[in-house]
Amino acid sequence: MLIRKPLDVPTSEITPETQYHDRRSFVSAMGGLIGSAFLPQITKSKGMGANLGSLEKSVLSTNEATTSFSNAARYNNYYEFGLDKEEPAINAWRLKTRPWSIKISGECLKPQTIDIEEFLKLAPLEERIYRMRCVEGWSMVIPWVGFPIKSVLDRVQPKSTARYVGFFSKADASQMPGLDNPVLDWPYLEGLRLDEASHPLAILAVGMYGQILPNQNGAPVRLIVPWKYGFKGGKSIVEIRLLRDQPWTSWAKATPDEYGFYANVNPSVDHPRWSQKNELRIGEMSRRKTLLFNGYVDQVGSLYNQMDLTKNF
Repeated sequence: MLIRKPLDVPTSEITPETQYHDRRSFVSAMGGLIGSAFLPQITKSKGMGANLGSLEKSVLSTNEATTSFSNAARYNNYYEFGLDKEEPAINAWRLKTRPWSIKISGECLKPQTIDIEEFLKLAPLEERIYRMRCVEGWSMVIPWVGFPIKSVLDRVQPKSTARYVGFFSKADASQMPGLDNPVLDWPYLEGLRLDEASHPLAILAVGMYGQILPNQNGAPVRLIVPWKYGFKGGKSIVEIRLLRDQPWTSWAKATPDEYGFYANVNPSVDHPRWSQKNELRIGEMSRRKTLLFNGYVDQVGSLYNQMDLTKNF
């Protein structure tokens, strides 16, 4: 007999505050979550269960307890597969992750296009257990599997004119039903300064929990920058472009007063519609204080010494 196990997080605790206070929206969202909160939904995602073998745990990992795999794989922001957080786990089975290649272009001496299998060999894979914070007020601790972005940058040799790195996600309407929604200007684009992308904490993830990435979590390769809000983590990347000028990233373009280019986790800078001073760790019942740079201030604080973080949010 198949036993279906619901999510272990109360729906009212993980619904965004603006939606929670709207009774009709909240009831609707709760019904949708209950309907999709069963383990069989995840099995639609290609690659589930494919173990990545023996992995070395990075010294940069946190020692905090990790979020359950079921929550991390079923509660996602991936608008290409739907606006509700449970929809990606239902719809992302459509994504075909093979064949796949990543184009590396722009202000570099050796632009190239790399097949995903070769891409996976650019650097040794290791497990990085990172705190991850969403702008909506929730957080997780996830054991990612990946390698530093710098491994890719070194391969293509950035020119002296390169100051930023843009990460372009796949946009294929035949596989991604969410592209019919004009909430963003597709394809999804995120970006970092070159020094941010070169930092040891910034990685390209190809797996989580020792397995290859589920489609809804950004297979086959995604961006992870743990000191920034989650929307900086572009999924299903098909191009990495070295740039002279700061890119007009997707959320900064859509709502510049709410989502800045830097998106550093900062409890002192509230979102216009809610506070960023505390957060709910998925799987816990009480909220905790939000940490500056998501707790990575010792590692990355020096990157922003000369910046006004209230203006460069």
